[in-house]
Amino acid sequence: MDRMEQMLREFTGAAGVSGAEREVFALMEKHLAGIVETGRDRLGSFIGRLARGADRPRVMLAAHMDEIGMMVSHFTGSFVRFNTLGGWWPPHLVGMPVSILTSHGDIPGVVASRSPFAMERDEREKPIKAKDLFVDVGLFGDRSPERLHIRPGDPIVPVCPFTPLAGGKTFLAKAWDDRIGCAAVVEAMRRLSRMKIPGCVYGVGTVQEEVGIRGAVTSGRSVDPDVCLAVDVSIAQDTPGAPEGNPEALGAGVSICVYDATLIPNTKLRDLVTGVADRARIPYHFSAVPYGGTDGGRIHLNESGVPTLVVGVPARHIHSAAGIIHRKDFDGAVKLLVETVRALDAKTVASLA
Repeated sequence: MDRMEQMLREFTGAAGVSGAEREVFALMEKHLAGIVETGRDRLGSFIGRLARGADRPRVMLAAHMDEIGMMVSHFTGSFVRFNTLGGWWPPHLVGMPVSILTSHGDIPGVVASRSPFAMERDEREKPIKAKDLFVDVGLFGDRSPERLHIRPGDPIVPVCPFTPLAGGKTFLAKAWDDRIGCAAVVEAMRRLSRMKIPGCVYGVGTVQEEVGIRGAVTSGRSVDPDVCLAVDVSIAQDTPGAPEGNPEALGAGVSICVYDATLIPNTKLRDLVTGVADRARIPYHFSAVPYGGTDGGRIHLNESGVPTLVVGVPARHIHSAAGIIHRKDFDGAVKLLVETVRALDAKTVASLA
């Protein structure tokens, strides 16, 4: 296992549902210690500043630290009810191992539903709703989850160990959305610290993206960037039943998003990034997402506007407890971030407006 694989294992293994990103913040701080000036906004986003002389232009590399998960809401007898955090498709929840993070330690459990063997046929055929699910932590009789120090508001985190697949070319884990972006930002900042750069670079880990792109607003105001590259997953379309002819696939290279529901990107920045990729021979493809959005959707609205582009790593099965990415796509994304930052001098940034 090389250093990069170990870092990916650490980032995906960290517990960090929306509003409880402290473990991920600590990892970003650890991996960038002695490299950047570390700060935070008042919502909890990580802000790492790497300066080389001039304060401008400011380039913001942003990835969100939170993953989708749940939060304890109340109890039904010995069972834990929850609210979802982020966009879950309810069938992905049933049978999922979880960990409830309490003030007295982590409590393992599993998401369950009423047994289908106790249902009538028409009830079994109805869509599953998250409100009908619960977490079973193994209690019985009249024992309340409060006996395990579980309280409303406690985070509930999916459990899926990091596992290399296909001889180490692909990796299975939870939370690629968006720990792959966090790791890419960290590694890009580490490499840039050994290079001459034209301005000031901010590596940012935002909070609460999955519940309304909130940390992007506060961190964007804190940094006040001149240009932004948001780093996130893209949706791999190489599984059975996916639309034919879509270039989103594991191993297809870096995704450059030309449209989502929150951002129409700056086309001059798009052309700059693709030109950098062509010169550096970094494989890439274009993507479009007609629904959903990323941190870029809020950061590009900061002050009078910020030229912004979303760079992605294709991932299978996003918004579930187990996703798969390709190491080559991640490596390409890191290289593209580094080379793009080096190309963003004051004259170039001014030309993007």
